[in-house]
Amino acid sequence: MSSNPGTASVENIYSLDGKVPLLKAIPFGLQHILAMFVANIAPILIVAGACGMDAKNTAMIIQSAMMIAGVGTLIQLFPVWRIGSRLPIVMGISFTFVSIACVIGAKYGYGAIMGAVLIGGIIEGILGLLSKFWIKLVTPIVAATVVTAIGFSLLEVGADSFGGGSSNADFGSATNWILGMVTLLSCILFNIFAKSYFKQLSVLFGLVVGYIVALCMGVVDFSDLQDTSVIALPHLMPFRMEFHPEAIVAFVLIFLVSATETIGDTSALASSGLGRDVTEKETAGSLACDGFVSALSSVFGCMPITSFSQNVGLVAMTKVVNRFVIATGAVIMILAGIFPVVGALLATLPSAVLGGCTIMMFGTIVISGLQMIGKCGFSQRNITISALSLSIGLGFTQVPAIFDIFPNIIRSVFSENCVAVVFLTAIILNLVLPKTMDVE
Repeated sequence: MSSNPGTASVENIYSLDGKVPLLKAIPFGLQHILAMFVANIAPILIVAGACGMDAKNTAMIIQSAMMIAGVGTLIQLFPVWRIGSRLPIVMGISFTFVSIACVIGAKYGYGAIMGAVLIGGIIEGILGLLSKFWIKLVTPIVAATVVTAIGFSLLEVGADSFGGGSSNADFGSATNWILGMVTLLSCILFNIFAKSYFKQLSVLFGLVVGYIVALCMGVVDFSDLQDTSVIALPHLMPFRMEFHPEAIVAFVLIFLVSATETIGDTSALASSGLGRDVTEKETAGSLACDGFVSALSSVFGCMPITSFSQNVGLVAMTKVVNRFVIATGAVIMILAGIFPVVGALLATLPSAVLGGCTIMMFGTIVISGLQMIGKCGFSQRNITISALSLSIGLGFTQVPAIFDIFPNIIRSVFSENCVAVVFLTAIILNLVLPKTMDVE
């Protein structure tokens, strides 16, 4: 589908390493940033609120989050030593740590979170570098099942955004329904009628149309732009780190859960974007980047960083995998960190507009997971592993009270994290089930 990688051409957006003209690459990179921007800052807003943080410190952390997300994405695209996958993976602040961070932050303060992130990130990074010794536990059917679980887990996030955000008083209002439907229909119609590579800009087109409609309806809030400085450098060690054993153990466990999601994201991206299985080197580099960049993130007062499943869904839908194209988006994120006004402007994007685009992207991840399961084959053993893992993972986490007999640390990791439950169940089943289960 691509032209000569040595010649600059927009057709090279479908090639991992082809040259793409800068002005034509930027819209595709910007599309990725708009798809993840709100999700990148939402965990910070939630945790900062739980810690009783003031608006000034919260804004400072958001600024750092944009810069770290950009730096992490660049390292994934262009590895430093063995850190990075060389795949078009977009990084951002992880939702996986929100619940445990709120608990630790309320008990010990934000500094304890930063200390735990530093230690946990280093441990995950080392495990990533040593993944060849344990990665064989994650067989193709396990990875495919986890990818499917990631897609299902994101559907609620997409629906929540579509309704305007469940924390908002007008959730599910007619206004939000209109914005979500206009955005979704714009994406679909643009994808139907656009020609050539322009089809892959359907998400960006939908976001622009939805934003214009939101402006006309008067629901875009520009109040946060008033006190935003034009340029500012992120702060180094803005919070005094504290190291509490309970916090560190809890975060290390969640880092292991996050690692399973990263393995699933990396597998899904290679499968849906490149049409092949992920390599051991790519998985190791992706995990190492997750861990070590998370440790770096704590130095700038930020939450852990990980691969973003919504961007994997965007790659699956558009097939745009060019590293230079994604790098333009990473640079935009870094600039948003240096110029806070850019981030503040992007933050005015209404949740319903974002939901109109993401609801289709997240469904694409589910389909990618099912396709991966299909490639593994529908043997009795594979069906048992996938069916039981998804049933337990998706079912049990719908009724979190079922975990009440377990200690707090177990509940915080598994009770509302279906990906973690699916991963653990699939690993156990893959180890204990006999290799030959099919009837002769």
